[in-house]
Amino acid sequence: MFRSIFLSMSFKEQFYLNFIKDERWRYLTDGLLVTLKITVVACLIGIVLGIVVAAIRSTHDKMLADIKRHPTVAGWALRVVNFFCKIYLTVIRGTPMVVQLMISYYAIFVTMTKGEYVAMIAFGINSGAYVAEIFRSGIMAIDAGQFEAGRSLGFNYLQTMRFIIIPQVIKVVLPTLMNEFIVLVKETSVAGYVAVRDLTKGGDIIRSQTYTAFLPLLAVAAIYLVIVVCLEKVEQRVERRLRRNER
Repeated sequence: MFRSIFLSMSFKEQFYLNFIKDERWRYLTDGLLVTLKITVVACLIGIVLGIVVAAIRSTHDKMLADIKRHPTVAGWALRVVNFFCKIYLTVIRGTPMVVQLMISYYAIFVTMTKGEYVAMIAFGINSGAYVAEIFRSGIMAIDAGQFEAGRSLGFNYLQTMRFIIIPQVIKVVLPTLMNEFIVLVKETSVAGYVAVRDLTKGGDIIRSQTYTAFLPLLAVAAIYLVIVVCLEKVEQRVERRLRRNER
């Protein structure tokens, strides 16, 4: 019955019913703010976590031969930490994001009353695994002479990474990081599984009230598309600027 009523309505009537009546458009704008908030915080968590894991993994790979030749407590500690980092990467990259989100909400962070905070942490941990591999590949691509140059300046390993290696790596992996940010924006669409009123959930609420799915879901898809297109434009400008700086 509702389907036949909907089909008999004009586009103007459908638009009014889905977005204007009872200010239903607010579900989309409020949900968009939540989506952007989750994405930005998760991205920051992912970058910090990814850099730490990447530094541990790349340090282990570069120093593995020395560790085997000259075993030390620090060397074995590095191997243990690297082992846990590998488990983290394997588990996070090998399981679906929505499952990780639900485990975080229903099993790990059960004391948190706001699903929004759980979503930030869960998406941040998930993003960190991918960012770690992006940074690790960037670090491993840096010439070994850069590390020797740091030692010749009197820097220890951490100082060399901080002042010489990481700035170069960021420049190399920035376009790939932008792509990860774009993927993260779209991944947050599953946040509604843990009672978060994000953009997708906002469209679903409108659908449940009006019993029409096409316009609310089309609006959600259009908003995501605009966000992704804008981020792609930013990524293209960043890549052009990096190419100009290399000349």
